[in-house]
Amino acid sequence: MLEKDEFWMRAAITAAHQARELDEVPIGASIVSDQSELIATAFNRTISDSDPTAHAEILVLREAAAKIGNYRLTGTTLYTTIEPCVMCAGALVNARVKRLVFGAFDKRFGAVATLFRLCDHESLNHKLEISSGVLAEECREIMQDFFHRRRGEQRP
Repeated sequence: MLEKDEFWMRAAITAAHQARELDEVPIGASIVSDQSELIATAFNRTISDSDPTAHAEILVLREAAAKIGNYRLTGTTLYTTIEPCVMCAGALVNARVKRLVFGAFDKRFGAVATLFRLCDHESLNHKLEISSGVLAEECREIMQDFFHRRRGEQRP
């Protein structure tokens, strides 16, 4: 499973690099069917779209739902480079995504494991299977490099 997770996380990482090229916060996401077929990829576009909801996870859910013609994305796995925020975690639950795989934890906004447990809380009628830490160092480096560059700092 780890090899497959790393393969699909690389699609999310590629999307994160696309975000960085547009000077967006470099977070990428991909969503895969239960037959291991790529449905969609997306990256953060909050600045480009002037849309505070244009996070990679939200955009990939929208694209996947449009492609399959259903807002319920049962049986899918969503890969994202960074632990989802409250908004994105809630959307994953509402979309009935089966599994979430994320790279690095988000100490400030992480709503899946760090600050909250929104995707597998005991009170929910739908709980996601969660895997974390897939290519975490690479995912963390993308974010750290972006913010160091934005602040004009040299990397240690």
